[in-house]
Amino acid sequence: MDFEDTPEEAAFRAECNKWLSDNAEPRSEEGDQTAELFEERDEEAFIKEAQAWQAKKADAGWACIRWPEEYGGRSATPIQQVIWNQEVGKFHAPEGVFTIGQGMGGPTVITHGTPEQKEKWLRPLLRGEEIWCQLFSEPAAGSDAAGITTRALRDGDEFIVNGQKVWTSGAHYSKWGMLTTRTDPDAPKHKGMTYFIVDMESEGITVRPLKQMTGGANFNEVFFEDVRIPAWNVIGDINDGWRIAMTTLMNERVAIGSGSGGSGGMRALFDLARNSTATGTRGSEDPEVRQELMKLQTLANIMKYTSFRTLTSISQGKVPGPEGSIGKLILVKSMAASADLAERLSGAGGMCAGSDAPEHGRWVQLLLSYPGMKIAGGTDEILKNIIGERVLGLPREPRVDKDVPFKEIPGGTLASA
Repeated sequence: MDFEDTPEEAAFRAECNKWLSDNAEPRSEEGDQTAELFEERDEEAFIKEAQAWQAKKADAGWACIRWPEEYGGRSATPIQQVIWNQEVGKFHAPEGVFTIGQGMGGPTVITHGTPEQKEKWLRPLLRGEEIWCQLFSEPAAGSDAAGITTRALRDGDEFIVNGQKVWTSGAHYSKWGMLTTRTDPDAPKHKGMTYFIVDMESEGITVRPLKQMTGGANFNEVFFEDVRIPAWNVIGDINDGWRIAMTTLMNERVAIGSGSGGSGGMRALFDLARNSTATGTRGSEDPEVRQELMKLQTLANIMKYTSFRTLTSISQGKVPGPEGSIGKLILVKSMAASADLAERLSGAGGMCAGSDAPEHGRWVQLLLSYPGMKIAGGTDEILKNIIGERVLGLPREPRVDKDVPFKEIPGGTLASA
């Protein structure tokens, strides 16, 4: 394991930091970027700020650096993308609203799209003029991405789509959506899917935000009622949607897994322990509190060094292994334990939220955020299956529905069209 940048990586890191220092404000060391994903905020103002930042990056050649130069990127290496994510995480830079489109949708269009589709979608996406969402999960097909029942029927040069998607981040402000549908119910579930790019302003689409207990509403359920999508919007071939979807999902791992994450959580928690007397004694002098703090510091170190393993693989041109699944599990465990301890140390003030609450309510925000993180980016149960099968070599779960026509699978009832 190599803990140091190569000379080339160090030079690129310095170049990133120089441009960011000249164009963005440093982020507070106490910030917690994970909890920010679930906060309530002035969404319209945030999106305008994000689009202005994206246009500035595009003008300077720092937008979508992994994309090929012919599409406006830098043809950057995977480790250069990781370095950029690490450096940009040190600054106030509203990047997240474009993660799905630029990190997942753009690469899918680049890989499988026609020249005309690339011409239509890539440039506005690069500049932040249009925001994308991902329409894969359904009420009965979350972790099983191939178990979808949303149906698309061919009608001349169009497809008529009926069905429902759920947990769609940003659907209420997105212009385009990556949509998986069932087009051949007589084929096994992985072989009868088709992948579309759908205009979210199409007639027949209803977006309903799902209110979160944090106060925010970033997730949505999306209904399709006789929505007409031009056949031109199919990515790849009809009934080859699973292969296209896998490209999107593989890029999702890179887009989510290469971020920098919050760096100030442990420092803030230690400061809280030093100043708190809610447990009857100063937190930093309470043996139980000190034990909990050391457990959390241990988890933080595990995450740190596990991420180093991933970075080393990427730097050497290798495909990272299951480290991402391990890191995600530890992250959620750490968030839960941190929130629990912080609430104990905060006393009655730990129930308060808002700008006038102690520490602006950051700890209650973390407490209410972490259950959502157990679902986002892969549930704990699915990640444990991945670790069990691919790391520990345990027997794979039975797949009795793999080669069965979808319409014969119990629960495989299609949406009417």
